[in-house]
Amino acid sequence: MNYIEKLFTKPGEKSSKGQSDKGIDSQRAAIFAIASIPLVMTLGNSMLIPVLPVMEKEMNISAFQSSLIITVYSVIAIFLIPVAGYLSDHIGRKKVIIPSLILVAIGGGISGWAALMGENGYWVLLVGRAIQGAGAAGCFPIVLPLVGDMFKDEDDVSSALGEIETSNTLGKVLSPIVGSFLAGFIWYIPFFSIPVLCAISILLMVFFVKSPNNKAEPLPFKIFIKKIKLIFTENGKMLYAIFFIGVILMFVLFGVLFYLSDILELQYNIKNRKKGLILALPLGVLCLSSFIAGRLIKKDKVLMKWIAFSGAVLLGVSTAILGFSKDLWFIITMFLISGIGIGASLPPLDTLITESIEKEERGTITSIYSSMRFIGVAAGPPVIALLMKNSEKTMFFLLTGLSLAAAAATFIAIKPEKKKGGH
Repeated sequence: MNYIEKLFTKPGEKSSKGQSDKGIDSQRAAIFAIASIPLVMTLGNSMLIPVLPVMEKEMNISAFQSSLIITVYSVIAIFLIPVAGYLSDHIGRKKVIIPSLILVAIGGGISGWAALMGENGYWVLLVGRAIQGAGAAGCFPIVLPLVGDMFKDEDDVSSALGEIETSNTLGKVLSPIVGSFLAGFIWYIPFFSIPVLCAISILLMVFFVKSPNNKAEPLPFKIFIKKIKLIFTENGKMLYAIFFIGVILMFVLFGVLFYLSDILELQYNIKNRKKGLILALPLGVLCLSSFIAGRLIKKDKVLMKWIAFSGAVLLGVSTAILGFSKDLWFIITMFLISGIGIGASLPPLDTLITESIEKEERGTITSIYSSMRFIGVAAGPPVIALLMKNSEKTMFFLLTGLSLAAAAATFIAIKPEKKKGGH
């Protein structure tokens, strides 16, 4: 049932796919509940970035020590995401997501308590962030296969995944604004806001998301591993390409955000909330681009390929041009174009990897994809920071080369079959 048809379905009337408006409303509520998870996870990590300089003073720690507060979260998540994906394939998505949200809430509470301890709380803070990372491994990465399980129609899957990516990006848009705003009252409030946000997501998941019926018995581990190997044998070229592209997109996104943040503060003396608002501009465009792409692609896997390809090319061109000027509005314009490219690429990749894998192994494969994206998030800022100190030209060459490599991988390795005769 497409979204236009949903608008014209009368109360109590069934659509061409036999779905009443009550079922439609429950689906919308479920997607809203699920979309809260990437929003909360992104806020729970990224909104701490504006707090780091204050934290260094309040806790008497170095810049390197403060960076570990972000890094430990990502590193723990990278290693545990495949475990969470495997568990979700065997015991169910909700049974992994809800306890994971509780774990994130506990980690946030411990981190806030550690912040109150001042200079003596740094190592406790790292423990809290590690617990948060462990919980995060079972949240957003499990959302992708859950959406794939919920909808049989590919149009609904692609549209829902577009909304999920939009929510994820919206979290990135809001993070610098919300983090700066909350820290403006008391610097450690962002830590204590994490349990509150998680509690909201938990309630939404409990009341609005029903676990899809799955009567099949979990596969024995040895047979499961054989099936995973078979998946990579049959679809390895496409899967490896999507993993690679996911790493690159997140690496470039967080790398250029770090670059923009640095330029705004050091060259233009733009700080705090004003800086947060400017950083939100390219992320807002990314958010809108993801939403539109999710609506456009529907079942058309060939279109998914070309949108992902075009997005990567656009990203490569914009990062190449970025090195020609440091004029503020020129830089912001190029970042807006980069945001369009990244935002357009993500929903097609999510849909391709979700729709290409059977339900029994979907959680494991998509979790590996999520791990790859976390690697890009973790690696982008430190690599770009190093290159900015030594050679900005090399930095722009690297960002452009990686973006075009992602476009080439899309063109060469992703080869969806065209549907014949509408079948």
